[in-house]
Amino acid sequence: MRETVLFILLTGVIAIARADDCRALNFGHGSVVCLCNATYCDSVGRTGLPYPGQFLSYVSSKAGSRLVKSRGQFQKNSTGAALRITLNPSQKYQRIKGFGGAMTDAAAMNILSLSSGAQDQLLRQYFSPDGIEYRFVRVPMASCDFSTRLYTYADTPDDYSLQNFTLTEEDIHMKIPLLQRAQALSAQPLNLFASAWSGPAWLKTNGALIGKGSLKGKPGGKEHKTWAQYYIRFLEEYGKYNLSFWGLTSGNEPTAGEMTNYSFQALGFTPETQRNWIALDLGPGLHSSSFPQTRLMILDDNRLLLPHWAKVVLSDVQAARYVHGIGFHWYLNNLAPPDFTLTATHHLYPEYFLFATEACSGWNPLDRGVRLGSWDRAEDYAHDIIQDLNNYVTGWTDWNLALNQDGGPNWVKNFVDSPIIVDPSKDVFYKQPTFYSMAHFSKFLWEGSQRVGVSYSQHTSMEISVYIRPDASAVLIVLNRSEEEMQFEVWDQTLGFLSERAPAHSILTLLWSRR
Repeated sequence: MRETVLFILLTGVIAIARADDCRALNFGHGSVVCLCNATYCDSVGRTGLPYPGQFLSYVSSKAGSRLVKSRGQFQKNSTGAALRITLNPSQKYQRIKGFGGAMTDAAAMNILSLSSGAQDQLLRQYFSPDGIEYRFVRVPMASCDFSTRLYTYADTPDDYSLQNFTLTEEDIHMKIPLLQRAQALSAQPLNLFASAWSGPAWLKTNGALIGKGSLKGKPGGKEHKTWAQYYIRFLEEYGKYNLSFWGLTSGNEPTAGEMTNYSFQALGFTPETQRNWIALDLGPGLHSSSFPQTRLMILDDNRLLLPHWAKVVLSDVQAARYVHGIGFHWYLNNLAPPDFTLTATHHLYPEYFLFATEACSGWNPLDRGVRLGSWDRAEDYAHDIIQDLNNYVTGWTDWNLALNQDGGPNWVKNFVDSPIIVDPSKDVFYKQPTFYSMAHFSKFLWEGSQRVGVSYSQHTSMEISVYIRPDASAVLIVLNRSEEEMQFEVWDQTLGFLSERAPAHSILTLLWSRR
């Protein structure tokens, strides 16, 4: 990788052009984005293992590095660094499932607004072996706020047998073709999981897709049975396009539908009504359908609701037998320490996996929308992922795969940020710092990687997580949010010591073979 940097003035933006790397643009938000078009995009490429006794280092930083690769050698003796990080592989924790993002209507529209060449380039960045190798895609069932209109798949009143259930243009001409293309690029089967925002208006107490409303009737009744069958019909219809689903959630943000005047699509459940609906309707419906192996995640709402929500649902034997995992969102995380929520839930119910199902930057009213080049947001992602993984979480899913420069489209103007921002007028897309933040995890933590113990010779402000992959290699991820470069050494008793430094405001992934 060439280190020569050439400064060019381009449409009022300082561009840093590297011959074979990120074509960097600075929009004044703390760091740079990487410019991609139909013919060029930087890529991390395929990451083979280094030779025995060597290690690979990948660094991204506020200063502008983007997955910059270097190589080093293990030493037999300590380097004398003040901070020693010691691997404890005998301490074994959860195994990783993977990372990904969501194919919303808005994401699909934005990707399809580019030329076919640029579309392919964007999809390769996420899903191909040369890209960051997402394994998970969340798929909204019908409309959500990141749609341009309100709809469900069963808008014909009183259609309890769902005879008029039908996918829409957004599915058939947008999301499905893109998911098929993503799958074709991926070296492994993609794990799709679906979440519904609202049931049809005629099934709901408020007669509308938005606002405060829940299902009419009671669990076990016809409305709840119809809503369970709606999920199964969705799986059947997508199956006709050779798209199968790894999992489902029991419904996006069930607490939103309990809020008066909630502004977009929602369906209210309490933990008690969700428990009963799963026990009496959704669980038995899935079990007797063609999709009994589909994994069901409860909650799909903010983690501060844990462990209470899990206790209510999973303490019921009839509901718990149909549940596989617990999905949660990252909003309001500062109100809920991860050991009180995630670790506490894991220790109560260790057989159910924890999985982060939604996160995005730019949702906070005080810091709303797109910030091209924001390094703070990259650090927010890495901090949250490390915190989650160090508290028994098995995977982490970003929200929209791509948005426009406004942070939409979104029919209720709930604009947020995304790791890829599209500018169709120039037929380009920008890879945000958050894209590279995701890459430091999704590219290196294969499915089946197991978190292991780690100890420190002294206190450090760096945030660290360590894994042993199925190929017996080690992955160590470091987030340095400080203004100072941090020197440290890593001790792996099978190999010796490696010496490394984490630049100020950087994310670092180290990889080595332990064989």
